[in-house]
Amino acid sequence: MIESERPRLPRRPGRGWLVRLSPIFLTVVIASLAYATPPEMAFSRLLPAAPALAAAMWPVLPTVLLGTVCLMLMIGLGFVFPDLGTWWTAAGIIAVTVAAAYGSHLRLQRERTLFQVRLVADAAQQVVLSPMPRRFRDVEIESLYLAAAAEARIGGDFYEVVDTPHGVRLLIGDVRGKGLPAVGAAAAIVNAFREAAYGETDLVNVARRLDASSTRYNAAFPPDGPMERFATALVAEIPHEGGRIDILNCGHPPPLLLHDGRLRALEPSTPSPLLSLADLIGEHWNVDSFVFAPGNLLLLYTDGIAEARARDGEFFPLAAWMRRQPSTPPRELLAALHRDLQRYTRGRLDDDIAALAVRLRDP
Repeated sequence: MIESERPRLPRRPGRGWLVRLSPIFLTVVIASLAYATPPEMAFSRLLPAAPALAAAMWPVLPTVLLGTVCLMLMIGLGFVFPDLGTWWTAAGIIAVTVAAAYGSHLRLQRERTLFQVRLVADAAQQVVLSPMPRRFRDVEIESLYLAAAAEARIGGDFYEVVDTPHGVRLLIGDVRGKGLPAVGAAAAIVNAFREAAYGETDLVNVARRLDASSTRYNAAFPPDGPMERFATALVAEIPHEGGRIDILNCGHPPPLLLHDGRLRALEPSTPSPLLSLADLIGEHWNVDSFVFAPGNLLLLYTDGIAEARARDGEFFPLAAWMRRQPSTPPRELLAALHRDLQRYTRGRLDDDIAALAVRLRDP
């Protein structure tokens, strides 16, 4: 999902320019104090702090120019106060400015590298979590993805929605693990779903295809350590004629269905095996059907939402939160979920988060 499609909180007017000008403010304050106070107080010795601060936020040339300004100010103060120890402080300014310029150069290199990594992550994200229409015939759908690490942009959570001759089919899941191996496993599952959702007539065969793809990927790229790499997943189908939703749940958190203020968790009657573990625990796939009427609001989510914690360790009360929501479009529901999760955790997510909100419109 691209950045513009993520529900986001309204941004407050930025104050970044004040921070970026702080080295200049610091220079003015120190020079003013050095000029207005007796020489014994020696405020001028603080002038090297200005270029050191500039290195944290300015490019190399402005940092060097500020260091030069500080050096000129120090020399000027030396003429006003001959016993100020000008040359020792001037040498300190020169040394700090040289070090600050080098530090600024290294910082810019790291920022450019991080920018390139983010470009690659955004490209990978659009492969795994491709943008989707917000409406498939009478089905309204909105998606949300939040990475636990802002620099990562993407993790092991995944989802996909396709409109097929058999109905609108949905996938959401979570690969155990972190980093690029988890992203690769998620991509293998999503790509298999995009093909199987069109070609298979029932959800059981779709799940078999996902399990086979996950197993092949894990065999080709074995996980580090003794633990198996597996994925929870939920595959759902909304027939074009509407009225119900079929769900095959492979160990994934159950969706929440909101209807006229009443909330129901769509628990499976018999859980299906997690992806890539069917050979170990048996291929006992099970499909459950539930009533899904126009106006119903369905939330599919990964465990990062239910396990989001406040600072006191309490989990996010997802069911209670969902029960309080009005009958709202999917986009507004996920915008509210994003906002309240950020407030509850104070912006500190411990796990990636993915969610799909689905509503069946009146015909």
